[in-house]
Amino acid sequence: MLLRRAVTTLGWSVLTFGTLATVNSYRFVTTVHRLELPGLTRRVRVAHLSDLHYGLFVGRGTVRRWVDAVLRAQPDLIAITGDFLDSGVGNRRHRKLMQELARLRAPLGVYAVWGNHDWTSLNTNATRTAFAEQLRLHGVRLINNAGLQVREDLYVAGVDDWWFGTQDLTAALQGHTGGAVVLLAHNPDYLTQVPAQVSLTLSGHTHGGQIRLPLFGPLKRRSTLLNVLRGWVRGTRIVQSPDEGTPADTPDGQALGFVSQGLGVTGVPMRWDCPAELVILDLNPVDC
Repeated sequence: MLLRRAVTTLGWSVLTFGTLATVNSYRFVTTVHRLELPGLTRRVRVAHLSDLHYGLFVGRGTVRRWVDAVLRAQPDLIAITGDFLDSGVGNRRHRKLMQELARLRAPLGVYAVWGNHDWTSLNTNATRTAFAEQLRLHGVRLINNAGLQVREDLYVAGVDDWWFGTQDLTAALQGHTGGAVVLLAHNPDYLTQVPAQVSLTLSGHTHGGQIRLPLFGPLKRRSTLLNVLRGWVRGTRIVQSPDEGTPADTPDGQALGFVSQGLGVTGVPMRWDCPAELVILDLNPVDC
């Protein structure tokens, strides 16, 4: 009798956890962070999206809610750090995804790089080229190993995925004529390769662990060198963010990065203790 009661209780607990974790998959928060960047002469607001994972668990309605939130934030620039697609999406048409992404608008543009799931879904050069062209036609500029001076005091660059692509930071930075540099790199492990010349690197990939259990920690560990990170980092060391959202003091000479918990899910349609997030970065001149 006691055994049957224990099994029943365990079953209900697992069912309840699974239901709540599934519901949490489709909730997201908008987090706002403020940072002073050397080289800036005036404020710039950046909306950072990562890990959309459009496919089995994420559909058009979910993407629409994310885009609506971005537009409400009125960013100057929009950055998408990869994993547009979930693995297995393959060559299916992406018309609905593109229609939602086409609504993204910002005065300084919308820029993106590939993530590892984009490589595994778009697994030939032809499919990647076709997808990149669709992004371009819908207002999203892919900057794998490329960059551009979007303002006299701001340069935006990007590198290809750390696992499957080839990174050429020299090519990405060659057009830099002055001001702060913001780099898009899907995997935060690449931060160990980034020089201090780069003011800020935006990454995703880890999903914050996606499911984080008490005592056990994150179920998904996607970052080899940095483990599973949430928030500001420098080099390979986690930097805890104070309540006001600015990074804590860290040694000079290390590259500063921000790791988003991402928006979508993969593997299972569940999140726990690491909500999906749309990141808004208010970047200001030093001593502004």
